Amino acid sequence: MDSPLGHSQPTDSLTDVRGLRVGHATRSGEGWLTGTTVVLAPEGGAVTAVDVRGGGPGTRDTDALDPRNLVQRVEAVVLTGGSAYGLEAASGVMAWLEEQGRGFPVGGPGRVVPVVPAACVFDLGRGGDWRARPDAALGREAVARASTEVVQGSVGAGTGAVAGGLKGGVGTASVRLSSGYTVSALVVVNAVGAVVDPATGVLYGRYGAGPVTYPPQELHTRAQARLAEARAETDRRQATEGEGAGAGGAGAEGAGAPPFGEPPLNTTLAVVATDAELTRAQAQKLAGTAHDGLARAVRPVHLLHDGDTVFTLATGDKPVPEGVLESLMAVNAILAAGADTVARAIVKAVEAADTVDGPGGVFPAYRDLYRDLYQD
Repeated sequence: MDSPLGHSQPTDSLTDVRGLRVGHATRSGEGWLTGTTVVLAPEGGAVTAVDVRGGGPGTRDTDALDPRNLVQRVEAVVLTGGSAYGLEAASGVMAWLEEQGRGFPVGGPGRVVPVVPAACVFDLGRGGDWRARPDAALGREAVARASTEVVQGSVGAGTGAVAGGLKGGVGTASVRLSSGYTVSALVVVNAVGAVVDPATGVLYGRYGAGPVTYPPQELHTRAQARLAEARAETDRRQATEGEGAGAGGAGAEGAGAPPFGEPPLNTTLAVVATDAELTRAQAQKLAGTAHDGLARAVRPVHLLHDGDTVFTLATGDKPVPEGVLESLMAVNAILAAGADTVARAIVKAVEAADTVDGPGGVFPAYRDLYRDLYQD
């Protein structure tokens, strides 16, 4: 899908910004349904910023990204399942970076402190075991697997992701602007809000992004009925598990999904990247405007139960024009493209996800509910 501001890059992924790598570590089965995703910057790091708008965020080292603070560049960003427990995955990434001699220099050779910002999604109990969550070893595994190939769908931090009852996941997209800059995004879609228009069955992120294919009414009605059945079955399974896990009844291993009736605790995370030489303030502005793409594709967003967080990485390969007007026009185009790529990455994440039917619930994939749309 072409952007109004440019054209999709060769792989249509985050790593179309030269030097970036993405690694996933995934755990599913035997009570697990979670994982970790690491975005690895080029050696020497990238200018990084963050904008947190959800009311229930789970983050680590985001204060270091304030433009007023010392650290100028970071080597990696971690997106992880496991709620706040899963933030431990960043420790494994930090240890791996230290072994590579990558981080903020604090003395002689090899003396570095890697700053590894991280954010988590809530997926606890979705595989059936409340205590099956990412740790430092999973973070190390993810960063060690970092490459230019970005797998989408139910992988990494998107393994246990759910969006409005549908299976969520990881999606990525990129665009090359007419100015020559590349802007890309990677998103973990795990939202309280819906990604599908209940009136039409169209993914919200498709509106305004080119021609829209509307599902036939009969297909949409059938899909909505199946989604309602899946939600009811998920509630039933969580109620059953919750009865066994209540009052200390989780057992020695702590198995059990969240107790029935618990409010949903979800988050959509994104990393937006560009090869433009942005200042830290400009990078933070990009993180903020990229939330517009989230708002287009997920409705509602930024609720008290969400932890919606967007990181920005600017590698600085291509300078921004020095003239005031030229600089303004160039940066404005990058800001707009950030929102576009986030919205499109959300669509791709939902379309790439796989249906899950396990002890933690039934989470149908959009492409299974609307299978007729994907027939050749």
